[in-house]
Amino acid sequence: MQTNPSGLSTRYLVIFAMLGAMMFVSRLLMMAIPNVHVLGLFIAAFTLTYRARALMPIYVFVLLDGLYQGFSIWWIPNLYVWLPLWLAFMAVGKANLTSKSRPPIYMVLCALHGLSFGTIYAPAHALFFGLSFYGMLAWIAAGLYFDIIHAIGNFAAATLVVPLVSLLKKLD
Repeated sequence: MQTNPSGLSTRYLVIFAMLGAMMFVSRLLMMAIPNVHVLGLFIAAFTLTYRARALMPIYVFVLLDGLYQGFSIWWIPNLYVWLPLWLAFMAVGKANLTSKSRPPIYMVLCALHGLSFGTIYAPAHALFFGLSFYGMLAWIAAGLYFDIIHAIGNFAAATLVVPLVSLLKKLD
């Protein structure tokens, strides 16, 4: 198999590009439902399957999102907002979990990321819009309703983490 300067085979570069594009298309298809998407599902499954290499499809998605919607100040937090979820699944992936405990743990982690999304995003907005600490807290509070919706959607989508990991391992 051919390798490129990154040390990855061409096959994996294509797989990661396609996975990132799949994340992007899934977000476009679900834009009609505010804050409900399957990105947490994908990040969880990609991280559990590909470990650190999961950052490649995640950042393909981030790049495509910027290219499609424009590289504006809203886009800058996308450079870091997915990392806490990736880190959580990097940690959980090393844990010796039973097959029964995996699904609920994955669902809770995805839900927690959805619930904390506005809080993770808030420092960038505070910086860009000159918000005080209390202004940032008000911004978080104002978006809490949407974060709750985000958490519920992530919780539901994460029921598919285990089956998706099984499918991805077949590509390996």
